[in-house]
Amino acid sequence: MMKKKQVIWLTAVIVVVLIGIGAYSGFNRYLGNNVEIESVMAQGEETATSEGAGEASASTGEAVSSDKLNGTWSIASGSKVYWSVTTSKETVNFVDEAVTGSWKVDLNDAASMAGEGVVDLTALDSGNSMRDSHVKERDDLLTVTKYPQATFKTKSISSVPAEWNEGAAVPLTISGTLTIKGVDKEVTFDSSAMYKNEQLLLSGKTNVTFADFGMANPHTVVLETENNFTVQLELVLNKG
Repeated sequence: MMKKKQVIWLTAVIVVVLIGIGAYSGFNRYLGNNVEIESVMAQGEETATSEGAGEASASTGEAVSSDKLNGTWSIASGSKVYWSVTTSKETVNFVDEAVTGSWKVDLNDAASMAGEGVVDLTALDSGNSMRDSHVKERDDLLTVTKYPQATFKTKSISSVPAEWNEGAAVPLTISGTLTIKGVDKEVTFDSSAMYKNEQLLLSGKTNVTFADFGMANPHTVVLETENNFTVQLELVLNKG
């Protein structure tokens, strides 16, 4: 009889532990980060490195003629925009792959270079649907039913070199207007661009605050959240 009671007691302990582990995992997944940022520049550099091994590609590292770069480039498949919020636990990333737009390149007249992009905020994803709904639907946050898009339009692109090399990163400073919830904010993206395999890769990052766009800090009773958040562009562009 005693042995049977011990078995029952041990079974109950195991059940409680398993329930506790499951609850903690679910809680951790809700509050924690589930999205890793993928840099298009790193992908381009990896491609260049692999091509440089053994029989290197003839185009690797070669100068890129202006006629290959000049023209209008459109944001293509594989492009992503990340929104990152730092909490007292860790940095939580949201990813959005619903990105469209274009970039006009003219190495002969850098002042005429311009670009614009549109992000469908209804596609924002942190890997947790409950958290995504919270961020997208609340009136004091994104309110995507009323403001489904965020946009960016350039005003200037500085430090544009006249010469580019295949697979080499080019630092750029891109300034313009970021619009979220119908509110405009002048921002500057610290950026890099790369021409590789007949595509342009563009990576850029800027920091803004929730208050800049009339939003509240999305802290919870469990976690504190910093007042600023990061917008990071990781774009692939095709010519034409």
